[in-house]
Amino acid sequence: MFVVSLTYERPLEEVDNHLDAHVAWLQEEYGKGSFIASGRKVPRTGGVILSGVKTRDELQLILAKDPFQQAGIAQYDITEFIASMTAKGFEKLKE
Repeated sequence: MFVVSLTYERPLEEVDNHLDAHVAWLQEEYGKGSFIASGRKVPRTGGVILSGVKTRDELQLILAKDPFQQAGIAQYDITEFIASMTAKGFEKLKE
């Protein structure tokens, strides 16, 4: 599993100009089964995506299609981790 932390590099006005396209891209990737969860950071300095794709290379190809990345809106930090324990109801996340 991967945790992707996005950090905005542009003012929120520019982020908002690309938000609809970013959300459409997220929805497309959810439809393909690429993502588990996503949302905004608080305060609104970026976002977080949880991904269940198999490899970092696959994830990087997916992220390259994000309108935020294509417009230079956000910087991406990718962390891979293996869930060895989960709360009840989240057992599918364990490897």
